[in-house]
Formats: sequence, structure tokens, C-alpha cells
Amino acid sequence: MATGLAIALVFIGCCSNVVSLELLVREFPGCGNIVTFAQFIFITLEGFIFETNFGRKKPAIPLRNYVIMVTMFFTISVINNYALNFNIAMPLHMIFRSGSLIANMILGIIILKKRYSASKYVSIALVSAGIFICTIMSARQVNVANEGSEEKGFYAVMHWLTGIAMLTFALLMSARMGIFQETLYKQYGKHSKEALFYNHCLPLPGFLLFSTNIYNHSVYFSQSTPVDVPVVGLTVPIMWVYLLVNVVTQYVCIRGVFILTTECASLTVTLVVTLRKFLSLIFSILYFQNPFTPWHWVGTAVVFLGTLLYTEVWSSMQAALRGPDVKEKKAE
Repeated sequence: MATGLAIALVFIGCCSNVVSLELLVREFPGCGNIVTFAQFIFITLEGFIFETNFGRKKPAIPLRNYVIMVTMFFTISVINNYALNFNIAMPLHMIFRSGSLIANMILGIIILKKRYSASKYVSIALVSAGIFICTIMSARQVNVANEGSEEKGFYAVMHWLTGIAMLTFALLMSARMGIFQETLYKQYGKHSKEALFYNHCLPLPGFLLFSTNIYNHSVYFSQSTPVDVPVVGLTVPIMWVYLLVNVVTQYVCIRGVFILTTECASLTVTLVVTLRKFLSLIFSILYFQNPFTPWHWVGTAVVFLGTLLYTEVWSSMQAALRGPDVKEKKAE
């Protein structure tokens, strides 16, 4: 029951979150900071009430460790959203972030001295190839869109490459944070809800660096087209409605993933999250009619094939199907 609920929360929450984010970014491409700030505020308030019991509950993991984790988490969140300011299309944004397996493996080899099977290296090669294909095709679209002026075209490509560099950095930083979390959980035990609260609470002062940008976009949002909210009976600017939907669905998605991590094996969690990304991508392309060439489809298919190969879904399914027969043979 809990597993089914968690999967439903992940799919409904995350897919709705992608839709609301696309609606926000299409209207105001530079709104990444206010979106991140709103998400952090909402999750902080929820965690302060329900996790820390209004600050009365002491953290199981020392705060000094959270400060390190929070610095990385804040940097990742801000850079991922800020990269949308650099002409990064939402489908490419989603595909690029699906490459976390590559970063995890590279840093796992360098930092943790891990060794992997041949199939893992093949899967990472597939994911890398898929992301490379999508990135190159997107770069060509940026060039085509700015034909006519060499200077303008060069500036557009450099602007876009800055966004790609930001996504690459965030990808590697995210993998490093995952390794840091892994070592912390081994030492102090798993405290996912506590980590969720401190990861969103401690970075809040950092948003002072973006206060002007956040204020300007709050003004833009307030000047957007007003709409009537049916149940409440109020008239609210539509951008604030989109932001509220984004914040709530982001929380629903995170809660779903948290329940999954406590109820299911990590393989199941990875598979569910991967399928969610794929559905979000398809929806983004079809509903918003984002430019997506046949080569983009090839790259996307290769990325998800590599992801499924990495998680060993096929072998796990075959083992599950062979299970009863194997047990009968052992009984004989």
C-alpha cells in the first residue's frame, strides 16, 4: 500500500512539477532563483513543524556535517535552476540531469576506489553517448535560430555553452554530495527527513545574494494576468498560481521519493525515478511542442537504455521470473 502510494506521489508530483516549471520559465526565463527560494521556504516550514517539532528536536547528525552538505546542495539547486537563463531547453535540461550515473561512477572510482562490472561501463558509455547526441543536436538548433549575424550567432552559442558548463558542474557536484551523504549515513544511520529539512533550512541566508533578482521577479509575477481561483474565490496573478503549484508538487515528489527509499530497494527507486523522467520528457515535448528532432529521440532512447542496463533491471526481472523454478529444483 505504502509503495503504491509512493510511486503515485513520485509520478504525479514530479510530472506536474515539470509542467509548472515549464510554464514559469516560458514566461520569465530568468525566474530560477525565485522558484528555488519558494521551494526552500516551503520545505523548511514543513520540516520545522513536523520534523524538528518547532526546533525542540536535536539533529542526529552533527550540524557541522550538514553545513558541508548544505553548501553543496544549495550550489547544485541554484545552478540547475539558473542554467535555464542560458537558453537551455527543458527537454535537454532533463536529459542532461539524467546523466547523474556517469558522475556517480566517475567520482566513485576516484574517491571511493570502487570497481565496476563490464556491463556498468557499457551502460555509462551509452548514457554518455545519448547525452552527447542530444547536446550536439541542441547546439545545432541554437546555431540555426541565430543565422544571419555571425556575431549574434557566436554570442548565442557561447551563452548556451555557459549553461551546459553549469549543468555539468552541478552534475558532478551532485554526485560528490551523494558520496558524502553515503559516508554520513554509514556513520550515523539514515535520517532522510532530517537531512531534507537542514538541506533546505541552512542555505536560506544564501538567497540574500539573489535578493534583487528575487524581488524583481516577484514584481513581474504580481503584474501577470490575474485569474480567479475557484474554491477560494480570489483573483490571483497567474504566475503566483504556477509558482504555488510548482512548490507543492516539488514537495509531493520529494516525499514520494523519501517513502520509496524507506519501503523499497535502491534498484526499485532508481527505476521509478528513471521512468518518471522519461514520462516527464515525453509530456514536455508533446504538450509544449518543444523542438525535438529524430536524433534527440535516438539520444533519449540511448540514455534510458543505458540507465536501465546500469540498474540491472533485466537481470532482476529474469531472476524474479525464474525464482519459483529455481526453488522447486532445489527442493528436489
